[in-house]
Amino acid sequence: MGAAAAVWQARQELDRQYEQRSLAIAQSVASDVAIQAALLSGDPSGLIQPAAERVRQSTGATYVVVTDRQGIRFSHPNPAMIGKPVDEDPSSVLAGNTWVGIQTGTLGISARGKAPIFRDGSVIGMVSVGFLETAVFNQLLADVPGFVLTLLLALGLGVGGSLLLASRLKRQTFGLEPYEIAGLLEEREASLQGIHEGAIATDGDGTITLANDEARRLLALPPDCIGRRLSQVLPPGRLLRFLSGGLRDQDEVLLAGDRVLVASRRAIRVRGREIGHVATLRDSTELTGLARGLGVESLTDALRAQAHEFANRLHTIAGLVQMGRGDEAVKLIAQTSGVHQELTEALLERVGDPVLGALLLAKAAVASERGIDLRVSDDTVMTRSALDSEDLITLLGNLVDNALDAAASSAGERWVSVSVTDRDGDIVIKVHDSGPGVPVGVDGQIFQEGFSTKSGHGRKSRGFGLALVRQVARRHGGDVDVVNDGGAVFTVRIPVQVIATP
Repeated sequence: MGAAAAVWQARQELDRQYEQRSLAIAQSVASDVAIQAALLSGDPSGLIQPAAERVRQSTGATYVVVTDRQGIRFSHPNPAMIGKPVDEDPSSVLAGNTWVGIQTGTLGISARGKAPIFRDGSVIGMVSVGFLETAVFNQLLADVPGFVLTLLLALGLGVGGSLLLASRLKRQTFGLEPYEIAGLLEEREASLQGIHEGAIATDGDGTITLANDEARRLLALPPDCIGRRLSQVLPPGRLLRFLSGGLRDQDEVLLAGDRVLVASRRAIRVRGREIGHVATLRDSTELTGLARGLGVESLTDALRAQAHEFANRLHTIAGLVQMGRGDEAVKLIAQTSGVHQELTEALLERVGDPVLGALLLAKAAVASERGIDLRVSDDTVMTRSALDSEDLITLLGNLVDNALDAAASSAGERWVSVSVTDRDGDIVIKVHDSGPGVPVGVDGQIFQEGFSTKSGHGRKSRGFGLALVRQVARRHGGDVDVVNDGGAVFTVRIPVQVIATP
């Protein structure tokens, strides 16, 4: 195609050159005074034909034709055509204009130039000079070797460049053909979208390069997240810190909205160079599922505490019987039964919600085992709660557990006071403990995910209980706050009308 375009361009250029050459010859002949005088006199001596032939032979033109104002020929390579009118319309030239172009005449297709003959300011005739296209073609053939050399050089450079480019592309694509790359891309997309875990990849600058549908769902990412930085699509917090490398990379527990995620992060290395990171996200459980888990854990702790307490009492009773002190054994049995029966009846009489009553009984057993007095305030008079059981367990269970931990560290009297009431259209949950209270300066941080004032390396993740309490409260249109008053006082307020709204 390049060679054809070059030949065509050369042909056009040669045509223009021969047209201009013809015009220059025609203008030279038209300015000859002898020819002008002969043309005015009708050329009785036949001067024009020999003069025109001499010019034709000396310039190599195919023809030099001189006509009068009527277009009658006075010269022609074929003498038989002298005295006959020209085949083309000469009006434009006879009007005083020059003309160049390609025309077909008696001798064939030629590149022509035409010029008017002026005498005393008037047009008395014209001169037409032409070169046949065969002459132009022969000139083009003479230039072909140069074109061929240029073509071969360009072709060689093109082939060499193509080989180098193909070799580089092969190295970059690991020797795969385009159809193989397309197949791998389809398989990758199918695999990423088919796995249950969320996957999100970032480059070295923290820009998202990949996110499957599950990751978009779990993190609530916008549709245009690809190509944007993590800080542009995620709010500040532990989740952003984790994806940015600010936390440990193995099985980190994170909160994303109402979801609890277990995430891991790994570096991406290509040819020994770290180019980014990929994180996998597993939806450990929805918030309601986690609440159920917390409820089961509370009941398990309660049963364990009760079993431990009654095992101790049974051992004591058995010892008294063996020592022959039956009266004291019977007295201890009556006392134990009476205490538990009194607590159960007191709670069931004032607390109409069976879930709330069962939870308080379970926590009372745990508190008793730890040597803490669990006090249910007299204003805890509540019918069936408008809250879901799971939400109630999450709210009260976490607050009481934290209060028991705080009271256990108290050097003096150890107690926890619980109040759950319907007040002014709100459900109010208040938990007060005898512990040291909330440290100064951290009261605004204790509800943040992952923040904890407790130490230890147990199996439980720290810093999520109060964060879940705040999430549940705010999801129902309420909130939670804390003040120090001889210990920490946590208060949760939730509008009943918001809860009742479907």
